[in-house]
Amino acid sequence: MPDRFDSVFRPGLFAGQVHVVTGGGTGIGRCIAHELACLGAHVVVTGRRPEPLEETVDEIEAAGGEASFKLMNIRDEEQVAAVVGEIVAERGRLDGLVNNAGGQFPSPAEKIPAKGWRAVVDTNLNGTFIVSQAVFNHWMGEHGGAIVSIAADMWVGYPGMAHTGAARAGVVNLTRTLGLEWVRHGVRVNAVAPGVILSSGMLNYPPEVIARAAKGSRGFPPSRLGTESEVSAAVAFLLSPAAAFITADTLRVDGGASLYKTHFTPMGNHDRLPSWDGFHLSPRVPEELLGASEPEKE
Repeated sequence: MPDRFDSVFRPGLFAGQVHVVTGGGTGIGRCIAHELACLGAHVVVTGRRPEPLEETVDEIEAAGGEASFKLMNIRDEEQVAAVVGEIVAERGRLDGLVNNAGGQFPSPAEKIPAKGWRAVVDTNLNGTFIVSQAVFNHWMGEHGGAIVSIAADMWVGYPGMAHTGAARAGVVNLTRTLGLEWVRHGVRVNAVAPGVILSSGMLNYPPEVIARAAKGSRGFPPSRLGTESEVSAAVAFLLSPAAAFITADTLRVDGGASLYKTHFTPMGNHDRLPSWDGFHLSPRVPEELLGASEPEKE
């Protein structure tokens, strides 16, 4: 394994820039932080717990990149405004924001408690707006910039996670609105909608949920889970000058799963799309879980 992120983008792409990645201590956010740092950005990772943030910063610095962290609860409007203000004061600029922080839990809709529903919507949707607004008001409104939010594959509903499906659908619509409203300020706003991704965040779910995701991924082309690097590459592209004429849009990184109508056009399993994984610290799910299947019903 290499000792630093192996990005497909040219070295120094974001040299001299400052990028913020919310929820950058774990999962896809950690991978995104590594890639942006390897491309020359100073990356500020934020989250509610210091330990994973410190670990990510240490990893990035060990790989030769620049990073720092800030404790920030994206649901707390006053705290977000204060932290974003601190970042601008300390770094002198804020070129990119990745709204990655989020959270959810699997549950049938009828069993989701109101408190749990509000917490998921507040984090995934309201938090995305609060941080975006703070970044716009403290820097991007006058200087321009790029915002990329992480959504999800919720295009045909999200059975088992109604709360996050509704919230992420809101993020997609918010992306369209902000992308149109703020373009006159030189601010591009886009989103990335990952499918089922093999990330360290997946390891937080119960084994049966991991097994179900792995089994389900074999039911649509390209018959595999996505990698964190594939999501990160999409984010880096949308933050880059190559996406200068793209705003208010959502890029799906799901292997075509959101378009696959298995009931109408069976296509079988195919393994013709090789995966891309440039993350030197990419997670590995135990083989016994990837190969596991749910017990058959009597």
